[in-house]
Amino acid sequence: MTIQDILPATGIKVIASATSKKRLFHDLGDMAETCFGLDHTTVVDALMDRESLGPTGVGHGVALPHARLPGLTKVCGLFLRLKKSIDFDAVDRQPIDLAFALFAPQDAGVEHLKALALVSRTLRDENICTKLRANEDPSTIYTILTEMSAAQAA
Repeated sequence: MTIQDILPATGIKVIASATSKKRLFHDLGDMAETCFGLDHTTVVDALMDRESLGPTGVGHGVALPHARLPGLTKVCGLFLRLKKSIDFDAVDRQPIDLAFALFAPQDAGVEHLKALALVSRTLRDENICTKLRANEDPSTIYTILTEMSAAQAA
């Protein structure tokens, strides 16, 4: 599995509007509706429910919100780069500016975990995060994410 398998080129945005975790989830709901035909409210509710179990802010300015959703047949993802960091209750108590959301079918087992591990490994790389933060063009960000993921898989 590579980032290309789960992240469409249209699933990347650079935004300035996110001012809170809830607003970020609404932005992700809008994107999931556009990219995958998912119901906005269902996506936001699922992300909020998952977040209530424990924060998905993994540290170093990165969040990996994720949820299982009805109607999906495979794991899919979206990426947001925030122009202004927001509080996300991350494990290191630092604000986040990079968010990679994953959505999985309700019955997804190991594929969901593989996707989380792949994204986590990719965004743990300081060089990748530095490049992501230095770019505002979604196609450049997509290239950074997919080239690094492909190199790691090789």
